[in-house]
Amino acid sequence: MISETMEKMIAFSAGNIRDIDHLIRVWTYAKTIGELEGLDNETQFILETAAITHDIACPLCRKKYGSTNGKYQELEGEIMVRDFLTDTGLTRKQIDRVAFLVSHHHTLTDIEGRDWQILVEADYIANASEKGYDKENIRNFMNKVMKTGSGIKLLKDVFVI
Repeated sequence: MISETMEKMIAFSAGNIRDIDHLIRVWTYAKTIGELEGLDNETQFILETAAITHDIACPLCRKKYGSTNGKYQELEGEIMVRDFLTDTGLTRKQIDRVAFLVSHHHTLTDIEGRDWQILVEADYIANASEKGYDKENIRNFMNKVMKTGSGIKLLKDVFVI
């Protein structure tokens, strides 16, 4: 099921290599952190599905707002991911959780659930490498937002901090 979702999301990205590379990076980091943290199969599945689809609203946001600002993504992403996941075999409960995660993946406060925490951490690690965040920004995020031992170790290993 994850492979089918990945294939569908790559096709949805319509050749935008930056978007495709980003979703692959976020999915890889999320998958890795989730497995290292010992998530149960259902939570891991939800996490990976959300990681693949987390930026589904970016093309629309570029056209509608001229920006992929996180708040725009959260605003537009929930409806889009629900439509995207229709007829995929996911249950309503699974789609509801994925839609929640997609519509909150830039919200860094009051995080509830290991899937949400890991998605935020994975997206940050990918963004930090793609956008060249400085070490101070990375340390600040690690100290204020990150909670998983595996995510912190991965961040330290990637950025050698």
